[in-house]
Amino acid sequence: MKESRTAWLECLIVEEQVEFTLLELCRVSGASEVQLIEWIEQGAIEPKRVSEDDGPHFDGASLRRARRARHLARDLEINAAGIALALDLLDEIEALRAQHTRR
Repeated sequence: MKESRTAWLECLIVEEQVEFTLLELCRVSGASEVQLIEWIEQGAIEPKRVSEDDGPHFDGASLRRARRARHLARDLEINAAGIALALDLLDEIEALRAQHTRR
């Protein structure tokens, strides 16, 4: 008899204009506050703006980067500096692919 498995697809659709505080970004990305702060310090994630009242605010692009960073840290055990470099390289690859498909 074949063993059946259930696969779960984790999906989150967010508009680019939506803003998250640091704590909200932690909740929706699955990353800890310590991880996010390390990634911000390394330049992997940049706040959209900083408020004196409630600190940094992030957009949908930051959420995508935070989720990718979390996967790199968890699955490949890459440190914060390596994650910043990997995310920049992944962005370059995506830009080159987009440029290539437009030709």
